[in-house]
Amino acid sequence: MKVTVSRKAHFNAAHRLYRKDWSFEKNDETFGKCNNPNFHGHNYELIASVTGEIDPETGYVIDMKVLKDIIKNEVEDAFDHKNLNLEVPEFKDLNPTAENIVVVIYNKMKSKLASNLELEITLYETLRNFVSYSGN
Repeated sequence: MKVTVSRKAHFNAAHRLYRKDWSFEKNDETFGKCNNPNFHGHNYELIASVTGEIDPETGYVIDMKVLKDIIKNEVEDAFDHKNLNLEVPEFKDLNPTAENIVVVIYNKMKSKLASNLELEITLYETLRNFVSYSGN
């Protein structure tokens, strides 16, 4: 029987949505106020959900402390109070949209999990705007 366990986390980060190969006008038309050359910030909320079989010895799918530590090391330490465009290497040449951020977080976390565990990341950029990714 498979069970999903989830943990919430939070980080604050600034970004600018734009393409270096587009004119300011085209970026402004496409990304609007998110194209602000001085950047803008979000209070991101994250839900990391891990699905797998319950270990008959521990009763866990994953030790929540292990999940907490993965989130801290791979997400919070890497992204919190950072300018994603300027300080996070994964976004040097990747537009830090919510869609791209959730895929980057998934890839960073998935590599730290046992291969038999499934992962889904839900990332809230605002209370009403959120994205999910599970590797598909």
